[in-house]
Amino acid sequence: MSLVTRCSECATAFRVQRAQLAARGGKVRCGKCGAVFDGVAGLVEEGAELVRMEPSPQLGLFDPSRRAPANQEEPPPEDDAPVPEFLLKHEVEPRSRLLWGSLVFLAATALAAQVVYRYRTEIAALAPGTRAGLAAACQVVHCELTLPRRPELMSIDSSDLQADARFDSMIVLNAVLRNRAPFAQDFPALELTLTDERDRPVVRKVLVPAQYLDPARLASRAQGIAPGSEMALRVNFDAGRVKAIGYRLYLFFPQ
Repeated sequence: MSLVTRCSECATAFRVQRAQLAARGGKVRCGKCGAVFDGVAGLVEEGAELVRMEPSPQLGLFDPSRRAPANQEEPPPEDDAPVPEFLLKHEVEPRSRLLWGSLVFLAATALAAQVVYRYRTEIAALAPGTRAGLAAACQVVHCELTLPRRPELMSIDSSDLQADARFDSMIVLNAVLRNRAPFAQDFPALELTLTDERDRPVVRKVLVPAQYLDPARLASRAQGIAPGSEMALRVNFDAGRVKAIGYRLYLFFPQ
């Protein structure tokens, strides 16, 4: 249903809609003289008197040729429509900012501590100056600061298994270990599996560093295998009465 409102400046009447009056709190611009007036206060009863209808005053709001004079100040628009909650700006109290800042700092510190704990051996190997501090920290949290153990950066370059001519049941294992890491690594454990003619395992034996290192290397075990270097080993052990045809050998670091 349309209404009729009259301009307070030039007395021109316009037909308006209720939505137009509600859009800016009832403020409309006259499409004839350009004056801004209260459309609600200027409402008249249609048919009470002969009025001359003009285009809707809302059109004047978008017509550059019908702007108000430069010396006429336009009142600020009023909007009674409620603003959605998510558009409201909530002021953050200084205490809340301090609390959130402290929580973020603690979370970042905890994450950094976990990274240092996980890669403490690599950090000590790449930055020897940090070893003393890391060792002291390990005493507090009861962890062990060993040499790095990265099996993917260590390989068995060559190996062979031979029978010892002096003893029937003795066999000799020869192997070359290579450390491909840019830092020194701990000596790995070796698992030797003897297989029969169908490649089925018949004997499995795990050799720890203390069993395959010679006395000189065992004494300097804390230095590990230097970066980019290789180490040859020779181990004799008794295979008993097992008849083995082949073997498999791989390295690992015990958990």
